[in-house]
Amino acid sequence: MRCVIARFPFDLTRSGVLESMKGIKPEHASGESVIIGRRTYPVKQVGQVITRQDRRDFSSGEVLRAMTQLGFTCRDLTPVPAPTRVLNPVQKASVMPGAPVAA
Repeated sequence: MRCVIARFPFDLTRSGVLESMKGIKPEHASGESVIIGRRTYPVKQVGQVITRQDRRDFSSGEVLRAMTQLGFTCRDLTPVPAPTRVLNPVQKASVMPGAPVAA
């Protein structure tokens, strides 16, 4: 599959990416990541290995798009805000001013 990363065209295949990442130890993935084989790699690390370019030269979105089209599982690990508890009218009326709300 032909894709453009950092304004350069690349012909990537699923097997080619698997071969390129073989033997590469994954760094800690604290944000967007790609699952290749049984390992989870940060998107920027995958982009650097498959394109041989500096990580500052491309965006993670370009690599995510290419990896998704090749059939790899991509994850966005941005924290999801916890849902807030909504009280119904009866619960609101039963709460005494200043008293803690039961969970």
